[in-house]
Amino acid sequence: MTLSEELQWRGFVNQTTYKDIKELDGDSISFYFGVDPSADSMQIGNLAAAMMNRLFIKHGHKAFLLVGGATGMIGDPDGKAQERDLNTLEQIVHNKNAIAKEYDRVFSGMDFTVVDNYDWFKDIDYLSFLRNVGKHVPLRQMLSREFVQSRLHEGGAGISYAEFSYSLIQGYDFVHLNKEHNVTLQLCGADQWGNSIAGVDLIRRMNGNEAHVWSLPLVIDKSTGKKFGKSEGGAIFLNENKTSVYKFYQFWVNTDDEGVDGYLKVYSTLDKDTIDDIMEAHNEARSNRLAQKRLAFEVTSIVHGAERAESIAKLSEVLFGSGSYQDLKVTDFKELKTELPSIEASVGDQLIDLLVETKLASSKGEARRFLNSNAIYINGSQLPLEKTTIDSDDFISGYCIVRRGKNANALIELQV
Repeated sequence: MTLSEELQWRGFVNQTTYKDIKELDGDSISFYFGVDPSADSMQIGNLAAAMMNRLFIKHGHKAFLLVGGATGMIGDPDGKAQERDLNTLEQIVHNKNAIAKEYDRVFSGMDFTVVDNYDWFKDIDYLSFLRNVGKHVPLRQMLSREFVQSRLHEGGAGISYAEFSYSLIQGYDFVHLNKEHNVTLQLCGADQWGNSIAGVDLIRRMNGNEAHVWSLPLVIDKSTGKKFGKSEGGAIFLNENKTSVYKFYQFWVNTDDEGVDGYLKVYSTLDKDTIDDIMEAHNEARSNRLAQKRLAFEVTSIVHGAERAESIAKLSEVLFGSGSYQDLKVTDFKELKTELPSIEASVGDQLIDLLVETKLASSKGEARRFLNSNAIYINGSQLPLEKTTIDSDDFISGYCIVRRGKNANALIELQV
């Protein structure tokens, strides 16, 4: 499958300046893709673009991955109803270093170069920028941008000169990379089309060179019709301190049946035959969520590594499937400590007290009712009515999982 064919099959075709997308199947192209450090992690919307980047690298094109140390000092106003709060310089440095590390993980084993636009902006003085760059930018073009119009019209929040100039700064990134590294293509999300076209136009006006943009469409949750990538807890981040590996995995397991085929194409590196086989098996018994489980494993492996993905997959199968608690290791239990109510207990402690302490019961009376109705399980085994204390053989590697009903779980660690 050629690059143009694979882009179409995976659903990565949106707006582009190319008249014939088969131009991508020719000689190696130097391209760039950028993320502003407005936060210390990419979200899974950025991950969709990153997966498209991986395709370009796989097919022999040369990648320059940008962290926006300069543009991050302003913040992209596109799509924002009001002025952004500025991050501190220290926060920007922290954020861009964190994003660079995520590049290393997501593009592990691939050839790419990380660049920071602060490196070329820090030595440009204001008058030189106006004379050499600003002189080539028509004000009409900047005023016509949709986000500018929305901010300036009656009832809009207005816009500062700094945010108004953002697209000019980003456009110059393309000019610089074109001049220094022969970058002729920018990859971007659908929301960055306007900023990217500004770079193409600036290159033409300043140097007379031809450059192109390729954007991917927004990934849509087919069950809601809304932008994909949100959960009840908010955005899904690649940084495990923002979205734990467990929650990250569970997000993918819980994706909708209508969209899972498309998510496998966008967010995994599996080939067409493999995805077709997965979907065929999935459609025979959708309740088993085979496609979602494979999707969760593939994406978690790319973002957090195969070892973490295997551990979380095993935990998920134990808690919500037919996996054996006896297969869990100490590292698996530790993975759960930040996800489940977790307490320490000693052999001989009363189960009634432990149920209250783990909040599996709101009172001792409720805990007693749960025990008397056989609603409590330890490591998947239903407790006999006569059992009143926790015993040494209830623990596996110093831990046990107590469950009430079908889905309410808590972790107990043996106190030493």
